[in-house]
Amino acid sequence: MLVKFSEFMAAIRKGELPHVFLLGGEEPYYIDKAKEALLGKLFPGGTGMADALQKVSGDMAIDDLLASIEAAPFFADKNVILIAGTNLFRESKSSADTKEVEALVRQFGDMPPYSYLIFVAPYKADKRRKLYKALAKEGLVLESEPLRAWNIQDWLQGKLQAIHKQMDRDAYAYFAGAVSMMQQISLSYLDKEFDKLALFSKAPRITKAELIAVFSGLPEVSVFALLDAISARDGKKALMLLHRQLADGTYFTVLLALLTRHVRQLWQAKVLMAKGVRGRALAKPLELNPFIAEKLGRAAAGFQELVLKRAMLLLIDADYLLKTGQAGNELLEEAVITLCKN
Repeated sequence: MLVKFSEFMAAIRKGELPHVFLLGGEEPYYIDKAKEALLGKLFPGGTGMADALQKVSGDMAIDDLLASIEAAPFFADKNVILIAGTNLFRESKSSADTKEVEALVRQFGDMPPYSYLIFVAPYKADKRRKLYKALAKEGLVLESEPLRAWNIQDWLQGKLQAIHKQMDRDAYAYFAGAVSMMQQISLSYLDKEFDKLALFSKAPRITKAELIAVFSGLPEVSVFALLDAISARDGKKALMLLHRQLADGTYFTVLLALLTRHVRQLWQAKVLMAKGVRGRALAKPLELNPFIAEKLGRAAAGFQELVLKRAMLLLIDADYLLKTGQAGNELLEEAVITLCKN
């Protein structure tokens, strides 16, 4: 059975476990949590894990794997095999399976009552493969999809409940904006930082000031205030923040990438709104949190499309000229001034 993380965790907590598992996908945070929960279920309190758990990095020969599955456990009541980093479920151009794979498919349907097989695949598994279909039929498959800014709400609510905290409106607005700046969201990082907040703050609500302290060390998030000033077309504040970023050592390549992304999003929002897509409906096509998409739409309404196009061309030129040493940070300043003058 193919399930998402919350469904996987619920299945682990409930009834009798199947004997084969695939923990696959591109989000390592959910895979690690699922593996931890599964091993905790198989070995309550860690009892018997040392004798019963066999960890394998990469794939082992299928004949050896089949032999290990059938081998009766010694000094334990279980035989648990964990294959970390398997390649058996990767996309394959070959449509034919080997005799060994066919044997493993049959084994999935006839697992010994004492053996459990756990595959960990840090990629999106190929659902067309016979091996995948057999495992999904006989066991449990976790599909761990990477989180993006627009679908982080469920994780956030779950985390806040786990640490017995709430978040006020200003804090949530800042969090949504900060996460929207991240090209890739590291749930492991966010998880640890929220645990720290829970540890050092006794107040029931997380404040915006606390979140600013958490994210201040991330360059892509610290630029957030600069982009907000540009959205408000506050030229004086935007230039001051740009100079502060440069003085603090933020690389021009980081600033350039984030400025370009922001202008592109404003332009996309402008085009979409002209087609009747407005407010939170912008979230899906822009791949943004609905709160941020609505905010971006309001900002985009104040820009002329010609100005956004001119700023984009300036940033494209800046990318080449700055990298080849033919110009300095004045090109970034020119783009910011163009946007704020509107």
